[in-house]
Amino acid sequence: MERTLGIIKPDAVSKNVIGKIISIIEENEIKIKAMKMVKLTEEQAKGFYYVHKDKPFFNDLIKFMTSGPVVLMLLEGENVIERWRKIMGVTDPAKADEGTIRKLYGTDIEKNAVHGSDAPETAEYETKYFFNALEVC
Repeated sequence: MERTLGIIKPDAVSKNVIGKIISIIEENEIKIKAMKMVKLTEEQAKGFYYVHKDKPFFNDLIKFMTSGPVVLMLLEGENVIERWRKIMGVTDPAKADEGTIRKLYGTDIEKNAVHGSDAPETAEYETKYFFNALEVC
């Protein structure tokens, strides 16, 4: 079984759609193996998004991701990285397919409701960044 990180971002949390997003995950036969709500510190957000540190949107991303609570999830299932990314939809909600989480609940390209790891190596780093072995069921 493959694992990946899912994040329900501050814009979706503030819209009170956490349960709706979790329902979509479960309806697609993806298991939630760990989950917690946190308010990321600036240091945590910068560490997590370090790969984007030289990009022009980095500071706005950090400001957004620390603007309110997020829901962190360790997701598991067959081919879950690809499946979760398909369920999320493309980064820009305006261009996302109908029925995807970002189309349904995303605000704009920067506030796009959810995050998912993009590759097995990234998923391993990201899940371990937020969850220790004792938190995973």
